[in-house]
Amino acid sequence: MRNFSLRLRLTLLLALAALIALGAAAWVVDWRADAEMQQRFDTALLARAQAFAALARSERGRVQLETGAAGGDLFPGATGAQWYDLRCNGIVVARSAQNLPALAATGVPRFANASLAGRTVREVALRFHPAEDDDMHVQTPTCALRYALDRGPLDEILDTLDWILLGSILGACLIVLALTPWLVRRGLRPLSGLSDAMARIGPDTPGARLPDAHTRELAPVVERFNGVLARMDEGLARERRFASGLAHELRTRLAELRALVDVERRYPSGRDMHALLAEIGKIGGELEATVGALLQLTRIEFGVQTAQRERLDPNALLTRALTRHAEALHGRELQLRRENAPADLHIESDPALLEIVVDNLLGNAIAYAPPRSAVCVRCAREMLVIDNAAPDLRHEDLARFGQRFWRKHGGEGGAGHAGLGLALAAAAANAMGMRLDFALCDGRLHAALHWS
Repeated sequence: MRNFSLRLRLTLLLALAALIALGAAAWVVDWRADAEMQQRFDTALLARAQAFAALARSERGRVQLETGAAGGDLFPGATGAQWYDLRCNGIVVARSAQNLPALAATGVPRFANASLAGRTVREVALRFHPAEDDDMHVQTPTCALRYALDRGPLDEILDTLDWILLGSILGACLIVLALTPWLVRRGLRPLSGLSDAMARIGPDTPGARLPDAHTRELAPVVERFNGVLARMDEGLARERRFASGLAHELRTRLAELRALVDVERRYPSGRDMHALLAEIGKIGGELEATVGALLQLTRIEFGVQTAQRERLDPNALLTRALTRHAEALHGRELQLRRENAPADLHIESDPALLEIVVDNLLGNAIAYAPPRSAVCVRCAREMLVIDNAAPDLRHEDLARFGQRFWRKHGGEGGAGHAGLGLALAAAAANAMGMRLDFALCDGRLHAALHWS
């Protein structure tokens, strides 16, 4: 697609709008001026015709015109440019040398334009009764007068006014065309400032934002763009955390695996091959669990894995989770104390995300509880609570719960325990709109998942 100039487009649109607005205004002014001038001319013409008619006198039924009836023209310098035709009872009483075009006279004055001897004239026709004589027994005749004046001076004035208006429109349009590019450049100057600020923002400038725009139209754009930058920075930070955490865990596990192989090669211990392979498999399983947990945590935090609401039985979900962790429970000789929720309790939640939370909370409790202690699981209408003995924890440690790769100590059960379990559980709970709280009471750690 071809690029277009915003300045040129705004200039043309503004010039077109100015042309239309000025043209419409000039047309209205011209129309009103023509109507007003025409009305005044007709008023003056009618006044001249009525004055002419007032000179007619009726004596014994005969109409005569007083001398000196022909007056000057309405406009200076055009004296005598008038035409008339006076008839009473069909008899011509007076008329000018040139006959006027026929125009029927009625009780109401009628006006019309006509052409006479190469001139454009304005004609009026009217009926009247001349002044009566002293003989009251003689019927007053009815007279018809057609009177015309040269409207050339009026047309000249109207033409001059038209040219003035046309010249004003063209001059105003030229001024608009000349000033609009400069005005548009000044109006778009904030965009140039934003463009310069955008050019300075890149991957090597995290946290950089566009400056506040003191323009009402640009403020939402700047706000949304800064929001996009914030989300991009957050995504980059997640990627960096993911990469650094994964590199740390892989480096540790791979170093352990390499040391194991090097020791066996240089100083054979004579261990059973199956035991050696089992230890190598355990390290591989820890690596796999760490990578899987990191990928799942990243998907949840990025919103790729979102909550899908379903009707769930928390007791059945808890039973499945305990079945998966039964071997670890028995291996560490832990006692399980379970309190089920009411049988009629059902919750609306995502089954996959909820299993992630429950699995990680159970795995964390089993891994860090002292051997031969008790792990309590209580499921109520409002929440699920899992608590275990935690003699080494302090209240200040709770603030670090949910941080990636943080752990108080290594733990003895489960695979990996890279410090991702609680972070993954917190992210999944947040995605479902639930709240996950931790409390330390009488040496026992209480993890409460609120779903009400």
